[in-house]
Amino acid sequence: MTVRIAVIGAGIMGADHARIIAGDLPGAVLQVVCDASPERARMVAEECGARDIATDPLATIARSDVDAVLIASPDETHAALTLAAIRAGKPVLCEKPLAPNSADCLRVIEAEMRAGRPFVQVGFMRRFDPSYAEMKALLDDGTLGRAVLMHNFHRNVSAPANFTGLMAITNSAPHEFDVARFVLDTDYTSISAFQPAGVDASRAGAPVFMVLETAGGQLVNIEVNNTAAYGYDVRGELVGEKGSVFLNAPVHARINVGLKSLERYAPDWRPRFAEAYRLQNKAWLRFVETGMPWPVAANAWDGYRATLTAEAGVKALSNGARAVIERAERPAFYRH
Repeated sequence: MTVRIAVIGAGIMGADHARIIAGDLPGAVLQVVCDASPERARMVAEECGARDIATDPLATIARSDVDAVLIASPDETHAALTLAAIRAGKPVLCEKPLAPNSADCLRVIEAEMRAGRPFVQVGFMRRFDPSYAEMKALLDDGTLGRAVLMHNFHRNVSAPANFTGLMAITNSAPHEFDVARFVLDTDYTSISAFQPAGVDASRAGAPVFMVLETAGGQLVNIEVNNTAAYGYDVRGELVGEKGSVFLNAPVHARINVGLKSLERYAPDWRPRFAEAYRLQNKAWLRFVETGMPWPVAANAWDGYRATLTAEAGVKALSNGARAVIERAERPAFYRH
């Protein structure tokens, strides 16, 4: 069976997903590239060999020649388009966040549960990254003993002019919120958020440091610095009672020149997580084909918990006080 996929959103992420579908997913065909800009849609479609372009996302989802939908449009459109895909009975891979607010995430969850089967995978691709996968495996098989601490940092070269500390929590940190929760297999109970003294908090990309407490008793810290200047850099360490494990990024070459040895940093996230995106999309295709979610993939409930954590983080930073994260029992529908 050939799965005909529509990509909605032809920006940086949509174009990358279109390339993966066209070049790395046997059994899938890039049927439609949809974007508000027909010129941008056409450019991506021509590069990737898509069969058609469109500008209306809801009409694209409803098309009879589309079997599944990949949503890479602006964040505020995610929930409405995901709901449209559920109503149309079409599986969807939605880039993070599932929605910028938890109320809309719950609307998606309710619609999916009413439909009686899973339709949604959320694009938290780090769950598929080989370094995080090995970290989780070493915890799960007992090598590290009980988890105690997880350290994370997330650095970018530069940030857009309007990128505030609050956006660092809502736009950058959700990847850490999700993957730490996934690795530790627990939920968060509270979050505290800080910015360094002497740093202009209104400056684009000003650093934010967060500390989260988990239901399992672990502490998770997350640094987000979107103006680190030197390169894209994501690192982490999981500390257990018997040992620890560091994440390793893929390094393809080390350069020796001028009495120095150096490794180059990527300018953005795409080289660092290229394999994770490929594996994520491959798992989603299997989900579309079989109706069975991939065990490590993020579902709508995971998307909800990440957004809920971000909302609490915004409250903590704004109020200068530890914020409690609402606890809720995961519905049986999402236990797999």
